[in-house]
Amino acid sequence: MPYDYEALEPYIDGETMRFHHDRHHAAYVNNLNAAIGRHPQLVNQSAIALLSNLDSIPEDIRSIVRNNGGGHVNHSMFWEIMTPKGGGAPTGNIATAINENFGSFAVLKQQFNDAGLKRFGSGWAWLVLTKAGKLEVTSTPNQDSPFLTGDFPILGNDLWEHAYYLKYQNLRGDYLNAWWHVINWAEVNKRLEMAIAS
Repeated sequence: MPYDYEALEPYIDGETMRFHHDRHHAAYVNNLNAAIGRHPQLVNQSAIALLSNLDSIPEDIRSIVRNNGGGHVNHSMFWEIMTPKGGGAPTGNIATAINENFGSFAVLKQQFNDAGLKRFGSGWAWLVLTKAGKLEVTSTPNQDSPFLTGDFPILGNDLWEHAYYLKYQNLRGDYLNAWWHVINWAEVNKRLEMAIAS
């Protein structure tokens, strides 16, 4: 991670970050590497490339790549789009794009939080750039990545209980609201640029 475990407090506690990064994310990486190791022709492909072409993955590891590759890609983005002393209103091109697609940042936040609250069980809430070039709020189950459907994730929040339960217990809405205080808008702008270029 590009900051200390405790750096996002009081919004996300250090114990959660340590457990989340060192155990959950590490498990996805280890499981993905073990599966890919059984098919050497895949070793030089990025996790995003694997997810984007899931139908071409050998059937014996396809679900492992979907779940653990998705977990790795999702979490790698998650750590980067948060920062100490982040939050506030978006700036730069992402601010313009949000206003064009949603009318205002407030509308985006409401739609995003609603998607997070309505996701039953574990999953993610997303702001994606669709194949049609439009920003859209979506949600996926488990560790499914927007790359599976050809969308590019710009912003995403982990809705698995391990991401928030130590601090927020079953109050997912409180976690969703607090999370906006740590968004790294500079990194989100970089992701938007990458999405447009891809």
